[in-house]
Amino acid sequence: MSHDPTHLARLRPTLTRSISPENFDGSPGGGGRATEGTGAEAGRDLGQGWKISPSVDVKAGETFTLAEIDTAGVITHIWVTTHPDNWRTLVLRAYWDGSEEPAVEVPYGDFFCHGWGVFAQVDSQMVAANPHGGFNSYWPMPFREGARLTLENTSDTDARVYYQVTYEIGGDHSEDAYFHAQWRRSNPLDEATPHVLLEGIEGQGQYVGTYIAWGVHSNGWWGEGEIKFYMDDDDPVSGFPTIAGTGTEDYFGGAWNFDIPGEGYTAFTTPYLGMPQVIRSDGLYVAQQRFGMYRWHVADPIRFAKGLPKVDIQALGWKSAGRYLPLRDDIASTAFFYLDRPAAARPAAPDYDAMEIQYHAGPGPLSPIGPARTEQA
Repeated sequence: MSHDPTHLARLRPTLTRSISPENFDGSPGGGGRATEGTGAEAGRDLGQGWKISPSVDVKAGETFTLAEIDTAGVITHIWVTTHPDNWRTLVLRAYWDGSEEPAVEVPYGDFFCHGWGVFAQVDSQMVAANPHGGFNSYWPMPFREGARLTLENTSDTDARVYYQVTYEIGGDHSEDAYFHAQWRRSNPLDEATPHVLLEGIEGQGQYVGTYIAWGVHSNGWWGEGEIKFYMDDDDPVSGFPTIAGTGTEDYFGGAWNFDIPGEGYTAFTTPYLGMPQVIRSDGLYVAQQRFGMYRWHVADPIRFAKGLPKVDIQALGWKSAGRYLPLRDDIASTAFFYLDRPAAARPAAPDYDAMEIQYHAGPGPLSPIGPARTEQA
């Protein structure tokens, strides 16, 4: 699971496998055998082995199993792509070691740092997003008995999805923690109330990453708020955490409003932190600004022994006389962590209405950004 390049020369008792629509179970010699699939018509003159099954159609309202593995191993890479209209209508889930409860339950786009249905280049260690919507995850996802990854389509339109899940089988994962990711949205945020990223997590582990899709609902600066990690025996009611940040832009690695003088908000993407997305008002339907930010605690994981009672972040701007102004923004967060158990306390599952991006103008023409839900006559 190391990202140390020296491990590439080390011989190990493991084998690489890959699951895709060209090899649904990852079996040895099982790739390229399809005689029917989404590419069959294009390959009708070439036949078997010529991109006959490169993708799947996830039917409206249904859940598709991307990968099912029945032995110990670790997922090392996920590549996936689908139309941008589907980025906030699909829900990605992962289950470890036969658990009935998902450890990962996140809107597809948010998992890959794309909560707004609009593409932005992401050049980071753990997530890479490349033109136009080639999404990659390098989060190590170990399991001791088996794994299952699914995609739920919450819309009323079928979604065509191309994907590849690469993993290793074998090896000893008895001391590895399980990968988790949870999504929460506040829209709008309650008055003078922090947005909750995690709550009620029990067990030993480490918090390793945050992605936030932040929609501003007012004029002025919005990122003065602090992130707080209540760890182990900390009492969230007291308001006194073990780790308290100094500001939103500070936590995501920027400073002074992400503002290069004369240029305004400036997008950036680096191995462990960034604000790759700045969506400015278009003077019509996109009336307010939208931002996408990530912070990977890979070089500096936040380790806890008993649990994380709460992780939250404030939304603060400024009002007159140099006073803070609590804001009521649209904040959608994805929290990434490893835990000593395959299931944890989590919020209600994301559904279509909870995930919807409110860019629409009503029954008339749609804004060029954001998915549309078609209504049946």
